[in-house]
Amino acid sequence: MRIAVLISGRGSNMLSLAGSLPHDAVHIVLVAANTPCEGLDHAAGLGLETLLVDRATFASKADHEAALGDAIEAVAVDWICLAGYMTILSAAFVERFAGRIINIHPSLLPDFKGLDTHGRALAAGVKHHGASVHLVTAALDDGPILLQAGLEMIPGEEATSLASRVLKLEHMLYPFVIASIANGDLTISGGSVFWKHQDMSLTRAGKAFERVLGPAVIWPCSG
Repeated sequence: MRIAVLISGRGSNMLSLAGSLPHDAVHIVLVAANTPCEGLDHAAGLGLETLLVDRATFASKADHEAALGDAIEAVAVDWICLAGYMTILSAAFVERFAGRIINIHPSLLPDFKGLDTHGRALAAGVKHHGASVHLVTAALDDGPILLQAGLEMIPGEEATSLASRVLKLEHMLYPFVIASIANGDLTISGGSVFWKHQDMSLTRAGKAFERVLGPAVIWPCSG
């Protein structure tokens, strides 16, 4: 399975994918960014193909996305993984790669779409907060959810601490979902999500998450 990873910053989720995915089953064939960032340096250091498609050098969003899309098509990917890609994709770009773009978002969607998810979760007094992996649609942080995982909130915790815990969760959740697609445990067809051996797969993941993160909860997609 061939994937392209789009980043805009440190690329920590990109690095977790590169370090955790089974290399015999998943190949990161391109790491692309829309702005100069350290994540590109990290990817190059791993020997991954990198590309800067700098938004600042294009006259319009449409021109930028056309160039980015052409670069992605040139390497013939199966999936595009957004990993801290800090711009909203246009409906035209999403349609060009319809059903093939995946994103990870630091909240339990549909709660807390957009930015500052950790501060908003604390202010709302929720019992769990976490991350969601979902298919991308033209609507912000929308689209069918592939899998979610949550952590118990700690009384008195600050946003920086919560953000750190959720990021560790992201670094486990995203590779698990992508690997599950590669090995056939997770299939996506027509916007519908299907898990094979769901109980066994997700129980195994939940135990692994708990060993690293403490109490964690896996919420399977309803399909």
